[in-house]
Amino acid sequence: MQKSEYIFGIRAVMEAIQAGRDIDKVLIKKELRGDLIAELIDMLKLHRIPVKRVPLQTIDRITRKNHQGVVAVLCAVTYHRLDHLVPQLYEEGRLPFVIVLDGITDVRNFGAIARTAECVGADAIVIPEHGSVSVGADAVKTSAGALHHIPVCRSRSASLAVRFLKENGYKIVAVTEKADTNYTAVDYTGPIALVMGAEDIGISADIISMADAKAAIPMFGEIGSLNVSVAAGVMMYEVVRQRLLADLDVI
Repeated sequence: MQKSEYIFGIRAVMEAIQAGRDIDKVLIKKELRGDLIAELIDMLKLHRIPVKRVPLQTIDRITRKNHQGVVAVLCAVTYHRLDHLVPQLYEEGRLPFVIVLDGITDVRNFGAIARTAECVGADAIVIPEHGSVSVGADAVKTSAGALHHIPVCRSRSASLAVRFLKENGYKIVAVTEKADTNYTAVDYTGPIALVMGAEDIGISADIISMADAKAAIPMFGEIGSLNVSVAAGVMMYEVVRQRLLADLDVI
């Protein structure tokens, strides 16, 4: 990342928050305490900005300037609000198609998913505030700039996002190798939210329980699963295929 993507110092970070700057996360030295730090943390909670306690060495690797143990990482893009985007898509007469990423932390996978999502014309990507990759400069670069063109919504949790989408008429499709249904047998012609989980632990149990359909991509080799960005690409183009066929049937 470039230096222009950071803000250093306690007061400077607080002023940036008050000014409405888009902040991805704030790094605070582990041992740092005091009234001003407590005030900053309260402010971060109020604005729902993720905060991480890190060793001093982590911050020193970013800058040797007088950071006072606090560094804010600026967003490479402006996050959208899911509760604003969902009604907007309906008002525009679109057939909504969003991708929810549950626990995906690898920036390269995120960038690759975003690139495919933009290519298929998906309406948004949803990520949780914690335990997830975020939209930094590396993600934008990996996405070949796609993250400048597709809205990214950051929700308090993936589960809350899925529940909100379900309540607003989206069919929730959880993509998991544990499903009994072949991914081509699921209907994607209505409002759709595809949920992709981390490769190591998959989709959380509460999201699985909310899913309207669980879809599996068949495996014929010795390895049990695809890379998540590849699996997401397969799923997204199945959505496109079915919708194109549905349009031809109407014609």
